[in-house]
Amino acid sequence: MDTEIKLKGDKIIEQIPSIKDKALRINLNENIYGTFAEIGAGQETVRHFFRSGGSSGTIAKAMSAYDKDFSDAVYGVEEDGRYVTESRLKKMLSHEVNLIEKRLSREKHPNKMFFSYANTVATIDFAKQFKGHGWVGISYQIEPDEDYNEIIIHIRFKETDVRLQQETLGILGVNLIYGAYYKYNDPKRLLRYLYDHLDKDQLEIDTINFSGPRFADVDNRLMSLQLVKNGMTDAVMFNPEGKNILPAAILYKKNILAFRGSFRPVTKVNMDMYEKSLKMFLNENKVNAENTLVVFEITLSNLRSDGEIDERDFMDRAELLCSLGQTVMISNFQEYYKVVEYFANYTKARMGLAMGVNNLVDIFDEKYYRHLSGGILEAFGKLFYRDMKVFLYPMIGEDGEIITSENLKVHPRMKELYKFFKFNGKVVDIDDYDPSILEVFSREVLNMINNGKPGWETMLPTGIAEIIKEHRLFGYDPNKVLKESN
Repeated sequence: MDTEIKLKGDKIIEQIPSIKDKALRINLNENIYGTFAEIGAGQETVRHFFRSGGSSGTIAKAMSAYDKDFSDAVYGVEEDGRYVTESRLKKMLSHEVNLIEKRLSREKHPNKMFFSYANTVATIDFAKQFKGHGWVGISYQIEPDEDYNEIIIHIRFKETDVRLQQETLGILGVNLIYGAYYKYNDPKRLLRYLYDHLDKDQLEIDTINFSGPRFADVDNRLMSLQLVKNGMTDAVMFNPEGKNILPAAILYKKNILAFRGSFRPVTKVNMDMYEKSLKMFLNENKVNAENTLVVFEITLSNLRSDGEIDERDFMDRAELLCSLGQTVMISNFQEYYKVVEYFANYTKARMGLAMGVNNLVDIFDEKYYRHLSGGILEAFGKLFYRDMKVFLYPMIGEDGEIITSENLKVHPRMKELYKFFKFNGKVVDIDDYDPSILEVFSREVLNMINNGKPGWETMLPTGIAEIIKEHRLFGYDPNKVLKESN
């Protein structure tokens, strides 16, 4: 009898089932039964189920409504006339689920767990200028009498060949269906398993949303964070309601004003900077309020404590920013020019960055650009090439003086470069600031909250202290305060 040999120093390797094995396991489960509707890249996902054997017990129907008129006749007309949208995918899923429920009797199929898998995709164009993207989703049951769960993702293709993109989509589809059924109890791992037999340079996943009874406790903002943390995408965004939103859709052709910070917690200084710079930004040429988006950005390096990302801490910050009605972006861009470059993928409209003096001084530090062949000049070309302006919030210097764009000190070698941008109006001071709050620092507020010291409440915007206390954010402990005051 063969016994498996184990050697000293062997590492445990997680066995990843092949795509064929995943499809076969689904097929061999007599209770998993549903439909496939795939538009735009062929019937790439369902092909794996047909090929692996035993598919008649799994596939109720497979279809591709390729022609736009057919697609509209089946799923309805989109208001914006587009076909590769989240709205179209949701219509596809709900239409197909309704059909299953209508056409298959529960008396005849009492144990069936119905599902509907759908995708609407645009692959690379002939000119190879646009690599393509798509929406992929599944609506499914874990128990026959239970409501449907839903997982919806947005993907961007990175390959430059249609056939490769089609194959990638097929593998992703199988991974999604398999994960939905066999990994739903651990959404973080389910996310990672979407890349089984795929590479990150084949595919980017930049939005994901979980919903339904099995995901009632899932916070989609935390799932967004995983996408960036796992290197699946460079940046994710979510709205004030905490729903993940597609960056391309919300940034498209917008004027963008961005704030980078730790927001740990968000203070009166942050909000003063936001209100005053927004007022200035809206007074700029070619900027109007209806077409302006404000983005509060937290960079991933800002979320690391001891090398690890503190998810609880992230959720605390997200909750406060959302409560203030803000759109939040999480990115892995350490340098400012990368943020501007990212926004420039989606808009050619005017952009603004609001920041404190110390941040601007950092931008003029050459050490951050040694990895670029063109050094700091390349970075500044990317940062200021677009119609971009920095709105500068003052700070108090060591001797109590107010430091602005007029008297800040950059490295002597950078002096003339700084003067160039200042002279050309690329750096402007926020004059209408509140001098009474210049000595408010997030670090100090956090320290006071952690140590139960009184008085931090007045340093925060209205209502924020109450949220921190009510939800016990940032390690707030009412017992500590009581001990202090006693």
